[in-house]
This record gives sequence, structure tokens and C-alpha cells, in this order.
Amino acid sequence: MTAMMWGYGPGMAWMVFMPLVWLVLVGLIVWAVVWLVRGGLRGAGNHDRRDTPEETLDRRFAAGEIDEETYRQAREALTQRHRAPPR
Repeated sequence: MTAMMWGYGPGMAWMVFMPLVWLVLVGLIVWAVVWLVRGGLRGAGNHDRRDTPEETLDRRFAAGEIDEETYRQAREALTQRHRAPPR
């Protein structure tokens, strides 16, 4: 008689609660995959940043793409461009 009075298990509460748990779990998994694909911690905040001309020149010189004389000429040209008054 006790079983009929209290029902069998949690009943309707679990029928509502469990789909919500699965929805949250799947949402977290999708968020984690998207976050990892976009670079995770490595790419945080660097999506819109562009290198300055000086940084590009430094990187090309460090990689051996240009020689020292070309590097110095380009660096001087960039320095002159920054010193020139705006038009």
C-alpha cells in the first residue's frame, strides 16, 4: 500500500529536470569546442591586432628574408615617414 501512496521514484520532476541537464551539458561541449578551435588562451585578444610596419620589418630581418643593409634602409625610411609632418 505504501508504494501506491508515494509512487515509484521521483516521477515527473525527473522528466523535466533531465532534459535540462542534457541541454546544458551539450551546450558546454559545443562552447568548449568552439573556444578551442578559435585558439583558446593563445589567441585571446589578438584577433583584431595587426602588426606595425616596424614589427613586420623586424620579423623579416630575423627570419633572414632581407639582409642587414636592406633592413637599415627600410628602418630609416620608416623613421623618416613617422617624422614627416602630416599633410
